[in-house]
Amino acid sequence: MENNKQMRAWLDDLGLDHPLVIAGPCSAETEEQVLGIANSLKDTDVNYYRAGIWKPRTRPGNFEGVGALGLKWLQKVKSETGMKTATEVANRAHVELALEHDIDLLWIGARSTVSPFIVQEIADALEGTDKVVLIKNPVNPDLSLWLGAVERLHTANIKKLGVIHRGFSTYEKTKYRNIPEWQLAIDLQTRFPDLPIINDPSHITGKRDMIFDVSQTALDLNFDGLMIETHSDPDNAWSDAAQQVTPDTLIQIMRDLHVRKESSPEAEFNRKLSNLRAQIDVIDNQLIDTLGKRMKISDSIGVLKRKRNVAVLQSNRWNQILGAMILEGESKGLSEEFILKMFKAIHQESINHQEKIINA
Repeated sequence: MENNKQMRAWLDDLGLDHPLVIAGPCSAETEEQVLGIANSLKDTDVNYYRAGIWKPRTRPGNFEGVGALGLKWLQKVKSETGMKTATEVANRAHVELALEHDIDLLWIGARSTVSPFIVQEIADALEGTDKVVLIKNPVNPDLSLWLGAVERLHTANIKKLGVIHRGFSTYEKTKYRNIPEWQLAIDLQTRFPDLPIINDPSHITGKRDMIFDVSQTALDLNFDGLMIETHSDPDNAWSDAAQQVTPDTLIQIMRDLHVRKESSPEAEFNRKLSNLRAQIDVIDNQLIDTLGKRMKISDSIGVLKRKRNVAVLQSNRWNQILGAMILEGESKGLSEEFILKMFKAIHQESINHQEKIINA
């Protein structure tokens, strides 16, 4: 898939002076609830009103959405408030019903993106549509799988495309519901700068009090917009209560967010920025050189272990290194989460090197 400026034309055509905002309840619960929240948001910077109609749940027995009935409620939202509407689709039947009810924006959820079969079915059902279609990242941090879904829709002649970054599942205990893995989203932006990218802080955080900080980070990274779950009574929402904010809170978040310029024509600013970036480039090259030297030492350890028939993994040694580096990292202003990720990656590369030597 080549870069295609036409993919972001739908966003540019909106002529916004602020990031795109998609907001509304996690789930459509009742007609009164859907219309009430919409009326609270109609005179704000919200561009699309979202509501989940079909809710894929991890286990059966939980609320799984009101189904097609909710699409009629979204039609009323459009007729009464003039707001554009959005919902998630997970199969051909969902697509056909959403198109029948003139939903303006459809998104493919994280659980659907993991399956090329599901994505292809949706792409076939949407072929040639002029609706906006957004693809959430897959549950696991797999950039190829994410881009593959975009390519399937692009091949189906769908012009108005974009992606939603909603974070990735992990077994590790972190402060996030789904870890952001910002670098993966940055890699996608770098490879396809014309593909609009929307951040979903609700699913990344799982906690309403973290929504602002993650939203600000996304805007600092030049994301095109935000999808924020909004409910008039979030504590009593039928799904994902903890991560929804009230309309008043959403409005305050949008007021407080700082939208930064992508660049500045000021000569002195650009001179200083170039100088600082040059310093980073030098340090990055030094890091690679240092890591290369470390792996050579690791290779020598592998040779020594092979001669003495010693196992590659030495758990006590690894735990000592990790504990010491976490403390050292903290003294340098580096988070424990970052140190763990970095040294786990370095450790895995060392193991790979030593296994090759021992099994040679």
